[in-house]
Amino acid sequence: MIRVTIWNEYIHEKNNLQAGKIYPNGIHSQIASFLKSDDIQVSTATLDMPEHGLTEEVLKNTDVLVWWGHVGHNDVRDEVADRVAESVLKGMGLIALHSAHHSKPFKKLMGTSCNLNWREDAYERLWCIAPHHPISMGVPSSFVLEQEEMYGEPFDIPKPEEVIFTGWYKSGEVFRSGCTFTRGYGKIFYFQPGHETYPIYYNEHVQRIIKNAVAWANPLLKLEKLICPNTQPLE
Repeated sequence: MIRVTIWNEYIHEKNNLQAGKIYPNGIHSQIASFLKSDDIQVSTATLDMPEHGLTEEVLKNTDVLVWWGHVGHNDVRDEVADRVAESVLKGMGLIALHSAHHSKPFKKLMGTSCNLNWREDAYERLWCIAPHHPISMGVPSSFVLEQEEMYGEPFDIPKPEEVIFTGWYKSGEVFRSGCTFTRGYGKIFYFQPGHETYPIYYNEHVQRIIKNAVAWANPLLKLEKLICPNTQPLE
């Protein structure tokens, strides 16, 4: 059983009519709806909760943390961001979605500005350029998002261990849309799609990628492969 905590600042959905219409119960609830399974135990946390819902006890019982943030980055308390980063170094997986490139934990773990170019409302085709990778399992060679916020290079991040998806936009921009990193004992996957006013998290391919990423980032998966590769997965 993979214990997943989905963190969302939960601001746009309450203050933006379009975002609220698409995600009436919050982006975190939509992600939780497709992640929940017999193999994945899901809980959610939001910015307005005490300690942003990320207490030491919560993180101790989290195998993989999924993070979505945008306008509330600076409202995340430094001690909570440090707590998250430290948990990753100790082995917790981190899936950073869309504007989480500017979240405090992600920037702390990358050690760079994580700046990029952007603009609203663009047609994007995502290309899978690492079809051998576990995060790519069941994902087509490419798929289209008719509307998405354009994120373009240069993307100020350290060199990824692997670039799994490349985004291409009709206006010509390209972007490293799916990148993996290791920090300490923890695995990190950054995935670009997910603007709050477009129904990105209803897309079947996006859902598959996030599901695969959670399984890949699960710290117990590494333990199983190293200690008992010929036995059934650990519960």
